Amino acid sequence: MSVPKKRKSSSKTKKGRSGQALKKVKLMKCQKCGKPTRSHQVCQSCGTYKGKTVLKLKSKAKKPTK
Repeated sequence: MSVPKKRKSSSKTKKGRSGQALKKVKLMKCQKCGKPTRSHQVCQSCGTYKGKTVLKLKSKAKKPTK
């Protein structure tokens, strides 16, 4: 088995890992409510996926303000 001739410097190691950085989350508009949602995910506001209702979400009641 071969062995590397020289130790890899820290900058070379970090440059090699630069491609592993986090990518931005791509958002799309929901077909029903129009709010931004992640692609291939159920809409968190209306509970639909590809125009079909998948989840029954409870409506959030507003608290009365004083």
